[in-house]
Formats: sequence, C-alpha cells, structure tokens
Amino acid sequence: MSSASSSPESIDAALEEQKAYYRARAAEYDEWFLRRGRYARGSEHSERWFREVERVVADLEQFAPYGQALELAGGTGLWTLRLAPHAEQVTVVDASREMIEINKERLEGHAVRYLEQDIFSFEPDRRYDFMFFSFWISHVPSDLFDEFWAMVKRCLKPDGKVFFLDSLKEPQSTAVDHVLPGEDHSETLVRRLNDGREFRIFKLFYKPDELRERLDGLGLDTTVLATENFFLYGYGGLKQG
Repeated sequence: MSSASSSPESIDAALEEQKAYYRARAAEYDEWFLRRGRYARGSEHSERWFREVERVVADLEQFAPYGQALELAGGTGLWTLRLAPHAEQVTVVDASREMIEINKERLEGHAVRYLEQDIFSFEPDRRYDFMFFSFWISHVPSDLFDEFWAMVKRCLKPDGKVFFLDSLKEPQSTAVDHVLPGEDHSETLVRRLNDGREFRIFKLFYKPDELRERLDGLGLDTTVLATENFFLYGYGGLKQG
C-alpha cells in the first residue's frame, strides 16, 4: 500500500474510471460472489469460499442489524438482502444506476430507500443506528481514507454500530485472468470484464491489526477479523467518553 500522495486531479480521474467499471460490470457482478464464469475454481474452492461467507454472516447476524440502517456501495443487493429483514428501513447508497436497478429487483417487497450518489461526496440527511459496507474499503484511495471514515462517523448515531467486509489478498478470490498487485505497493490494478474491456481501479488490501489500529486513531472502537483465506471483516462503533 502506497503512502505517497497523488494529485487530487489524478485521484478524481481514477475514481471516475472506477465508477465506470462498476456501472459496466453490474450485470455480471454476481458471478464473482457466486463463483461462476471466470471466477469458478472448482467445487473444493467454492465450498471453502461459502463456508467463510457463512462465518461472516453468522457474526453479522449476531452483531444484529437494527433500526435505521445505511448500506454504502450496496451493489446488486446480495448483502442488502441480509440486512433488510432485521432493519426498520435500509438506505442504500450507490453511484451506479445499473447496480441499484438490480438491487431493487432483488429487494422487492422490503423497506429499502435508494440514493444514487457518489460515496465520496455523500453527506447523510439523518443519523443511522447501523451502517454496513462490503468490499468497499479496498476501493478507497489512501489519500481519502481518513475523510471516508470521518463521513462514516457523521452517519452514525452516538450509539450506532458499523459492520464492514472486504477481501484479503488472495489470488484465488479474483478472476482467473486477473493479476493482483505485486510488491510495488501500487494502489491500483487492472480489472477485465467478460467482453474484454479493461479498467484501472483502486484496490488496497489490509491486515486486521493494521486496519484496527488506523480506525482506533480515528476515534472508532472496532474488532477486525479475518477468515482463513478470503475475507477481512470488522464491527464496532464510535469511541465513548
């Protein structure tokens, strides 16, 4: 992970390309999570993947989403579907209209409010009891890390909770034709769609202790864990007192 700063203009340009990638990828996004197509690596791999998913789900349900919930980068709704049965209402924020449309279809009949908005310019119109974001922290440039978490704090009620999930640096978690960054500490990598189009996006990987310490310094009291192979996740809230 790079500690060198980039110009605001270069970060903005890269973030626009990242948004374009996820808009273009919406219709095929679920292939990654469901281990299909270019992401399929055999039955044993899938069994390990979904076993680790269920560990995260179990901790999420024990942490108990409730009340007014906010999901950032809600995507196609695979995790919105886990939140909605427990919350009074879920507000989903995503910059991709294409992702939101799939989410709406999946969550039909649930109490979900949708905001099509860039997360890096998002400001809450209310405080929330519970926040959730999956596979998002890794797409936040290091220069915007503190700013992003300051926004998270503004979204939470004083006793509000946050739960987050992301990827460990594991080559088998991505497509067979994707290459993870090496030891050059680059914050970006190239991602390819099924039709061959390529986009450069931000992708940063964290270790549990490293991330917990950074969040502690920003006024968040969190527990950060890792599954055996694929996932980093954590939960907590604002420091009290």
